[in-house]
Amino acid sequence: MEKTYNPTSIEQALYQAWEEKGYFKPHGDTTKESYSIMIPPPNVTGSLHMGHAFQDTIMDTLVRAERMKGKNTLWQVGTDHAGIATQMVVERKIAAEEGKTKHDYGRDAFIDKIWEWKGESGGTITKQLRRLGASVDWDRERFTMDDGLSNAVQEVFVRLFEEDLIYRGKRLVNWDPKLHTAISDLEVENKDKKGFMWHFRYPLADGVKTAEGKDYIVVATTRPETMLGDTGVAVNPEDPRYKDLIGKEILLPIVGRRIPIVGDEHADMEKGTGCVKITPAHDFNDYEVGKRNQLPMINILTFNADIRDEAEVFTTNGEPSDAYATDIPAKYQGMERFAARKAIVAEFDELGLLEEIKDHDLTVPYGDRGGVVIEPMLTDQWYVRAAPLAETATKAVEDGEIQFVPKQYENMYFSWMRDIQDWCISRQLWWGHRIPAWYDNDGNVYVGRTEEEVRSKHNLAPVVVLRQDNDVLDTWFSSALWTFGTQGWPEQTEDLKTFHPSDVLVTGFDIIFFWVARMIMMTMHFCKDENGKPQVPFKTVYVTGLIRDENGDKMSKSKGNVLDPIDMIDGIDLESLVTKRTGNMMQPKLAAKIEKNTRKTFEGGIEAYGTDALRFTLAAMASTGRDINWDMKRLEGYRNFCNKLWNASRYVLMNTEEQDCGFDSNEVEFSLADKWIESQFELAAQDFNAHIDNFRLDMAANTIYEFIWNQFCDWYLELTKPVLWKGTEAQQRGTRQTLITVLEKTLRLAHPVLPYITETIWQSIKPLVEGVEGDTIMLQPLPQYEAANFNQEALDDIEWVKSFITSIRNLRAEYDIAPSKSLDIMLKTADEKDAQRVEANRQVLVSLSKLEGIKLLSEGEETPACATALVGKSELMIPMAGLIDKDAELARLKGEVKKTQGEIKRIEGKLNNQGFVAKAPEAVVAKEREKLTGYQVTLSKLEEQMTTIAAL
Repeated sequence: MEKTYNPTSIEQALYQAWEEKGYFKPHGDTTKESYSIMIPPPNVTGSLHMGHAFQDTIMDTLVRAERMKGKNTLWQVGTDHAGIATQMVVERKIAAEEGKTKHDYGRDAFIDKIWEWKGESGGTITKQLRRLGASVDWDRERFTMDDGLSNAVQEVFVRLFEEDLIYRGKRLVNWDPKLHTAISDLEVENKDKKGFMWHFRYPLADGVKTAEGKDYIVVATTRPETMLGDTGVAVNPEDPRYKDLIGKEILLPIVGRRIPIVGDEHADMEKGTGCVKITPAHDFNDYEVGKRNQLPMINILTFNADIRDEAEVFTTNGEPSDAYATDIPAKYQGMERFAARKAIVAEFDELGLLEEIKDHDLTVPYGDRGGVVIEPMLTDQWYVRAAPLAETATKAVEDGEIQFVPKQYENMYFSWMRDIQDWCISRQLWWGHRIPAWYDNDGNVYVGRTEEEVRSKHNLAPVVVLRQDNDVLDTWFSSALWTFGTQGWPEQTEDLKTFHPSDVLVTGFDIIFFWVARMIMMTMHFCKDENGKPQVPFKTVYVTGLIRDENGDKMSKSKGNVLDPIDMIDGIDLESLVTKRTGNMMQPKLAAKIEKNTRKTFEGGIEAYGTDALRFTLAAMASTGRDINWDMKRLEGYRNFCNKLWNASRYVLMNTEEQDCGFDSNEVEFSLADKWIESQFELAAQDFNAHIDNFRLDMAANTIYEFIWNQFCDWYLELTKPVLWKGTEAQQRGTRQTLITVLEKTLRLAHPVLPYITETIWQSIKPLVEGVEGDTIMLQPLPQYEAANFNQEALDDIEWVKSFITSIRNLRAEYDIAPSKSLDIMLKTADEKDAQRVEANRQVLVSLSKLEGIKLLSEGEETPACATALVGKSELMIPMAGLIDKDAELARLKGEVKKTQGEIKRIEGKLNNQGFVAKAPEAVVAKEREKLTGYQVTLSKLEEQMTTIAAL
């Protein structure tokens, strides 16, 4: 082994060797238990971010652990075609490089251009997955638009249509006026904005008056332009001000349309004026009110979100209607929506119908890709009838066939599933799975796998012209088939039998409905076991929290607080980091702010920490379901932990290579320390496996850390030195054997979390350990608890020894006695057991505590003035006479007392300042209180020491 741990020199070459040798593949023995995880397919346009690194570390740790248990293990990898994102990337590319649009290419040529881009640039994230050590089976890599998955998507669509679970209808959707497509709720980013609430007077028709004698009612709106499409005004049926007006009509200003007043609980008596204008074609709540009250729908907007030249009028079922005229006032025709808003407000003012304008806090929906305000738009789309599918999927979680970790996320799942709406699955894009539906010139629709199948099935003559639907399917539709589509469905393959259902899905809470629920619905509908029972896609859903920055803020490019996992693995200099964070920003002020924060936070850039340190940090912070505040200091600490393991392994090798480790000898004597570390290892193995099984990777990582750093390195290696230096040959053989065997087992236990360093060290250790065979640690057995190796007495005895040594070290520190100064100490033993412990371990106690000798006191024996400490129930005493300069030590302690009192007074002053307590963040105030407690404890100890020394 190299003298210094250098992850950069080992990681990439090691991963390449693993991949080339096929270690990531299932072993194929179907007589053994199988285990599978299907990776949530990242977008083909994407690059690795901290969320990916976090979830992929969790998955890889689970997969490596199960692989080492001998299971036939598959981690299925693949990417999502990411409809909108990918199309936008290529559209920008051809615009920048060629000055062309997709329309210049035409549909087929443009799609060819996207495939070309994917071949050249679409593999960024899969390359980065390799850097993270992900042990996926690359030979099985899938893409949501490869031939197999495209076939599965087509098959599912056709079957659902034939079962009347897919239909086409005119309904309200989130519409992106820039990208000209419907988008899902997940692709809508709600932003808080300052805006206005306009109060308009709507005149009552036919001379009707309100209870107050007014000939109008007042409605309030944040979107005045939509009034051109109003088809009703709602009041609460219980509202005494308006209930007598229900059934009467309004004369809609500007347009002159007569619209009814309806009674509906959507109108809140306590909110606003109590009157709500209803525009069913341009508001989701109004759409529902319109359906309940049979109000026609009037679409006034183009797909660009401009005012139409002529309105479209539909029934509540989306069929053309002549209930109202389609006229739109000429001056608004073709007007941009926000310009129309200003013009309509001005006209209301001119007509004397503008009651008032109030400031109003708004939540405005923006498209996360297009970046423009989203409009609810009445369009023809394809839908899945979700309720029948949701019933089975809900029962699977109710019955425990699928478990959520943490369990509380089941409630989120149930709340969505029990109030599920039909799912809009069509998108107005070119890139994606084109909907397998064809139309003739009479508007008839035919669904089939191919045009040939459609013609044959419906006996259509060759002269009947068919055109395929231009829309593509929502990417969530294809990814809903991920667990079974990747395994060869609709063919009943061996992979489906072997690896489906999968075992665990690792995902974020934000897509429980968009992806998790839809996978469960689709899988249970299309996959059945040999008895016809619906199969679940996975047995456990492990929901992770978000990774936030050190202040608890969500990471975003606009905040400049995004961290790239690869930068933490390889390191990055400050100037490159600044350029990376600000290079493409269009706002100079924001770029300057981000540059300033970056320079302040990362003065020297980011060091190269290596993959193992990053993975271990992520695992150690993975408490289920909780958000994580990223901490670079913890990353640094775990890099130091890797160094500690490396240096400890070098110590073991130096003391065992070309030495007799007793594997071929009968003359082997194991020390108490040897038995103790074996027992500690068994406890660590037991805890690690339990934590992995319970998805507590934080506790699993902490078990590894505690054992390696505190037990193996800090204590056991020290305890071996007296034996290796002064023990008999039989004792030395026993200790060498224990050193090498426990280290080898420890490397196997830590491997799922720390794959690179453990493999590298294991290759050096392997030849020295009897019975260890194989080319890679990856395929070695994961250690399990073995009762035969556990010795409770050894644990108790060494804990007593550790307490003895620690007590002396603490007393040296408290009384400023040099570590190198040999001491004579006395021990008043509580019982015979402690006396035996002293005798059995005298050499170790003397050596590690730097003692001249240990005197066991008899009952009633007088002692001089001593510094004392309890070791178990026995009293340890260090005679102080001659050890310290009494006056000098009292003077030193007096100075420490004065300094500590000053700190206490300073913090108390802060905490007694109500202005500070009221204004400072809660975390800052809590930190000050914690400091105060610490200083108070320190002061108490200092005063105790002064009392002891003064008595000498």
